[in-house]
Amino acid sequence: MSESRAIGATLHQRIRSDLESRILSGVLKPGERIPFEHELCATYGCSRMTVNKVLGQLVEAGLIERWRKAGTFVRRPVAQTAVMTIPDIAAEIAAHGLVYRFTLSHQARRIAGRADLERLGSPEATQILHLSSVHLAGEEPFALEDRLLDLTSVPEAADVDFSAEPPGAWLVRRVPWSEGEHRISAIAADTATAKRLAIAPGTACLVVRRRTFRAGRTITAVTLTYPGDRHELVARFTP
Repeated sequence: MSESRAIGATLHQRIRSDLESRILSGVLKPGERIPFEHELCATYGCSRMTVNKVLGQLVEAGLIERWRKAGTFVRRPVAQTAVMTIPDIAAEIAAHGLVYRFTLSHQARRIAGRADLERLGSPEATQILHLSSVHLAGEEPFALEDRLLDLTSVPEAADVDFSAEPPGAWLVRRVPWSEGEHRISAIAADTATAKRLAIAPGTACLVVRRRTFRAGRTITAVTLTYPGDRHELVARFTP
């Protein structure tokens, strides 16, 4: 190997190691822009070809993502949820080394209307609890939650302050369920959704609509809306 090639290889390794360590240590945070190629060339005193090779390897490693015309960004962690289980959102976020927070924006008890009954699939429901909230990973919105609780099935929920504990976690801990249903779809974020998720209007979002039942009666109907690049649904099957 010639001296020039050896120097080139060492420089390439140093650039990759430096960028990797800055990403993994959190100096460069999820969603943060990586300097442009010409800026990296100036910083490291190397050719654009070397920088492009390093960035390509970081893409393959799942550490960054490159968007045409927009630039290169540290990849946000993608949570994987088993479709056949009820996920613990706080645990998903913590598993990626981020701080979980939950904010309740609306909690109201009311008489069930026609739309509520259709959503719950429970014509016997009379009183419901409507809850709207945001799950956050660090400072970034992770998912929006809109939930109806059938107070005929879970009367004790009427007196719970859900600003102190997320309703999903409370239900899993306190209310046994015997059957669940998932419906999964994709939407383009409207203006209101985009604002709450801190994304651009029109951004693709994953929507999970779930209902849980006990002895044939609906307990809750919840809609979870995730930015499409931050969530993935996974199911494992046996014959």
